[in-house]
Amino acid sequence: MQTEEIIANPFALMLNPAEVFQAMERSHRLERLQRRVCRPLDKPLIARPTANFNDFDLAIDAEADE
Repeated sequence: MQTEEIIANPFALMLNPAEVFQAMERSHRLERLQRRVCRPLDKPLIARPTANFNDFDLAIDAEADE
């Protein structure tokens, strides 16, 4: 199978990963892509204060009794 046929056939590329890497290295379109690393999971978590919901519930219940 010729290289052009391998590149044009995605199933042939799956069977020959070395050809995939060679095609990627030769690709001018891939070279022109803008690269940006996004890591949203690396952001620190926002610390939330621990709330005592029992005190809040008691305050609401006290207002209801009035």
